[in-house]
Amino acid sequence: MAKKALCVGINDYPYDGSDLNGCVNDATAWGSVLKELYGFRDITIILDKDATKKRMLDGIKALLKGAKAGDVLVFTNSSHGSYKADTDGDEEKYDEILCPYDIADNDIVDDELRTLFDNVKPDVRLTVVLDNCFSGTATRAPVSDIIPGLRTPDDRRVRFLSPALRGGKVLQNPWKAKPKRVEKHPEADMKDVLLTGCTDKEYSYDANIEGTYHGAMTFYALKAIREAPHALTYNRLHSRITSLIGDYPQHPQLEGSNANRRRKLFS
Repeated sequence: MAKKALCVGINDYPYDGSDLNGCVNDATAWGSVLKELYGFRDITIILDKDATKKRMLDGIKALLKGAKAGDVLVFTNSSHGSYKADTDGDEEKYDEILCPYDIADNDIVDDELRTLFDNVKPDVRLTVVLDNCFSGTATRAPVSDIIPGLRTPDDRRVRFLSPALRGGKVLQNPWKAKPKRVEKHPEADMKDVLLTGCTDKEYSYDANIEGTYHGAMTFYALKAIREAPHALTYNRLHSRITSLIGDYPQHPQLEGSNANRRRKLFS
């Protein structure tokens, strides 16, 4: 049984005022936990300027390549998230995107991830952790302009990059945007287990928590795991994160088949 992981963290972005603080810590912490508590030896970590779209997609393809039944694979991403508005037709449609370092020219759309994950062989155990804004449903294939908040004692900021920075269309009311096609990837058919920082209509927060910068969801996920690494199922981890996350206005999501959500972590 192979255990492989790809962990991505991007703090540094080529837009003034868009840098984050906790994403690199997220990626390295996931790598450490997977190695120390779950016996992963094949771990790739991609950070900041190295986390281009090509490097990220190549990394995911390498993670999935040759995977056999019983193998355990993990992909974590901590970065900005955003959306892409579709201007064709009468109704607005938007897709969630991950923002690689070269977001000025490239993005990773939710459908691209789903296409890759749909090719996973049966009984390969794939876990995806996305700690970025609008990450809910992101591997299943939807969000507003960023409204800067007051600086808080924990240096809280949202992991959202406005489409306007790239010259993209900004939806006035994205919650009323209607998709032009039926969802192709229902949750029951997912081959992966997806843990996200928030719903598809929320921000994920980046903050100084107990003296260390992290994504809020990632910080409390790691805290829960370290407290009971071998007793947690995905359902129990999600429940624990929800109880710990406190006043951060985000709701981490757990998606996947019932059977996968009942499995023990990373097994």
